[in-house]
Amino acid sequence: MRQALFIPMTEAASVPSSPAAALIDGKAFAATLRQRLAEQVAVLRTEHGIMPGLAVVLVGEDPASQVYVRNKGRQTLECGMNSFEHKLDAGTSEADLLGLIGRLNSDPQVHGILVQLPLPAHMDANKVINAIDPTKDVDGFHILNVGLLGTGQKAMVPCTPLGCLMLLRDRLGKLEGLSAVVVGRSNIVGKPMAQLLLGDGCTVTIAHSRTQDLASVVRQADIVVVAVGRPEMVRGEWIKPGATVIDVGINRVERDGQNKLVGDVHFDSAAAVAGALTPVPGGVGPMTIACLLANTLTACCRNHGLPEAGLAA
Repeated sequence: MRQALFIPMTEAASVPSSPAAALIDGKAFAATLRQRLAEQVAVLRTEHGIMPGLAVVLVGEDPASQVYVRNKGRQTLECGMNSFEHKLDAGTSEADLLGLIGRLNSDPQVHGILVQLPLPAHMDANKVINAIDPTKDVDGFHILNVGLLGTGQKAMVPCTPLGCLMLLRDRLGKLEGLSAVVVGRSNIVGKPMAQLLLGDGCTVTIAHSRTQDLASVVRQADIVVVAVGRPEMVRGEWIKPGATVIDVGINRVERDGQNKLVGDVHFDSAAAVAGALTPVPGGVGPMTIACLLANTLTACCRNHGLPEAGLAA
């Protein structure tokens, strides 16, 4: 199974063996991806009179969520898509939120719907997510899309794992036959990441907090994807020389009296061993919104029965 993805932007490379890690620049990749999206959206508008639309729903006043939603809206507009933002009070009832989702499901101008998580405690996140039309579920969290992905069928794929896979394909070319370890088993990253790597022919191990001798498990992998939310947990001595390391973690730590962003991988020690490594920030993070926009374009094309132009199976 290979999901619809954009064509890699650089030549494929074999798994490197040099101890000096190359940086995987997710920020640059995402910028190029957004430019290609903008070009394809322009074609849709010119040739078919269609403008993809993304609706984002934010409940409450979480500062990090507000910044994230604002960035999504800005980048959606920059790609030439319609952006519909719905900001609801934290006290909004679950029934009112579900009513809004129902209206967005029926709105022909809306091709993608994203409800920003986390939701207030009085709301059932699973119920809310599964109320979204699965064809508009650009987060890829609906149980139908989870099932389709798990059985190798065409699905909307969660944005962060999709971005990780794009970076891996761009760096390594074909992933078939490589050994991959995913550290983390969340529904949002770990599990779908493992499914995508299986679909590309990798031999995949999912590791987590209960894994015995985690370091030795990680050390066997040609590809390591880490998404555990623990600052700098994976050390350089855990990494197989030449391995490609994708660090999904974003953690704020206090260091020298200042707040600093670090990943789940200890960057300096891993960079001395790995063949390639994503930095934090500037690695996986920028890919998430870019892939959200790519999913919105994909959903629009599927909704109108149009080929997913510019996408590679």
